[in-house]
Amino acid sequence: MTESKDNNETSLITVEAPRSDDLTPVQIVAELDKHIIGQDRAKRITAIALRNRTRRRMLTPELQKDIIPKNILMIGPTGVGKTEIARRLSDLVDAPFIKVEATKYTEVGYVGRDVESMIRELVENGVRMVQKRYRVRVEAQAEENVLTRLVNMLVHEPPKHQRPDRPETEDEFTQLDRLKERMREGIKRGQFDTHVVNIEVDEGTPKMIEIFSNSGMEEMGVNLQDMLGNMMPKRTKSRSATVAEAKTILLNQEVEKLIDMDSVISEAVHLVEQSGIVFLDEIDKIAGREKGSSSGPDVSREGVQRDILPIVEGCTVVTKHGPVKTDHILFLAAGAFHVSKPSDLIPELQGRFPLRVELDSLTKDDFKRILVEPKSALLKQYRALLAADGVDLIFTEDSIDAVAELATTVNEQTENIGARRLHTIMEKVLEDISFDAPDNAPPTLNVDAEYVRERVRDIVKDVDLSRYIL
Repeated sequence: MTESKDNNETSLITVEAPRSDDLTPVQIVAELDKHIIGQDRAKRITAIALRNRTRRRMLTPELQKDIIPKNILMIGPTGVGKTEIARRLSDLVDAPFIKVEATKYTEVGYVGRDVESMIRELVENGVRMVQKRYRVRVEAQAEENVLTRLVNMLVHEPPKHQRPDRPETEDEFTQLDRLKERMREGIKRGQFDTHVVNIEVDEGTPKMIEIFSNSGMEEMGVNLQDMLGNMMPKRTKSRSATVAEAKTILLNQEVEKLIDMDSVISEAVHLVEQSGIVFLDEIDKIAGREKGSSSGPDVSREGVQRDILPIVEGCTVVTKHGPVKTDHILFLAAGAFHVSKPSDLIPELQGRFPLRVELDSLTKDDFKRILVEPKSALLKQYRALLAADGVDLIFTEDSIDAVAELATTVNEQTENIGARRLHTIMEKVLEDISFDAPDNAPPTLNVDAEYVRERVRDIVKDVDLSRYIL
C-alpha cells in the first residue's frame, strides 16, 4: 500500500489495487435480490454498511482505527427475511459470520452462556475458514505425499543392509522403482481401492472437562481440553482400511502437517477483527420489562443487555487463540418487537445501533414471488425433490395464486409468521403426492388451484384447527 501526497502533505486516502471480491452496493443488492424478495431498504442499508468496510481498508492505518462500523437494528415480524439478509451477506463477503440468539445468554453471576462466547465462536468460524483457504494451497502437495505413503505400504522394499553392494542399473532395485511408479499410477486411477492397508490414526483427544465459572463454562472446558492434550503425548493406533478409505484419512494427516497453524490463527484473528459479522437475533426478547411490572429473582434482561454492551461497543475478548478486539466487528441485530419496542432497550445499547430499518410485512404478491423467483425458490425445491422419484410436478399459475392467498389468509387469522407459512401449506398440499411418489404417483402431475384448496379447505375454515396444523 502506498500513500499519495499532495503539496507535501499526506493524503487521507492511500492507493490500493481494487480487489476482485469487492462488490459495490448496487452489486450487493443485485445478489441479495436473487434470494430475497422485497425489503429493498434493508438491502440498501446493509449493502452500504458492507461497502464501507471496503472503503475503510483503503484509508490510512491511523484513520482506519477511528472509523467504527455502523451497526444495524432490523425491526420486523418473523419470516420476512431478517436472518436471510444477514446469512446471504456473509456468503457474499466470505467473512467470519455467526448467528446467535440473545435469549441464550445470562448476566454475569448466573449459570448459563457468557456473552463473550459469541466472539469465541466467531473466532472458531474464522479459523475454519482460513484453514480451508490454506488447504487449497497445500492439497496438491499433500496428495503427492499420500501417494508416496500408499506406494510404500503396498510395495515392501528390503532394508538397506540387505541390498547387494553393486550399482543400481538394471538390477532388482531399478525394477522396484519401476514397480513403484506403476503402483503410483494405479492408485491414482483407483485400481487398488479395494486393497487393505494398515495405517496409524490418532486415538482421539481427551474428553472435555466442564467447569462452571463466571468466565464461561464452555470456554473453560475447551481450554482444559487443550491443556491436557498438550501435556499428554499423542497416542496413535493401527487400523485396517481399504486404499480408498486410507486416501481420505492420510490426506487429512498430510494437510495438517503442511499447514502452519500459527499463521492460520494469526490470519483468522485479523480477519475476525476486521471483517467479522455477528447477527444477534431476538434482541427484543431481552428488552426491559414494562414499567410497573413486578421484578423477582429471575435473571435480569437488562443485565444481559449491559453484558452485551461492551462487546458491541468494543472490547478485548480472551479466546484460546489469543485476545480479539471487537471494535470493528459488524453487529446486525434483529427483533420482531411485538410486545416491546427499540426504545425499551437501555439507551447505551440503542446508541450502538445507529441504523434502524423496519422490514415490511409480506403481502400476497410477495408470497407469489417467493414461490417462483428466488434462485432456490420453494416450488423449484419441491419439483427437484419429487423428480428424484421420477415425478414431474407442474404447478399451474392459479395454483401458485391459491397457495399465496391461503398463506395470507392464515397469517391474518392466526399468528403472522411470514414466508414460513408457505412451508407449512406446501407440505400439507403435497403430503399425499410425496407419500405416493416412489410407488404409485403418475410420471406427470399437474397441481392446480382446485387441488390446493381441496387439501386445506377444512383446515382453513376452522381457525382453531389451522393454528395447530398450518
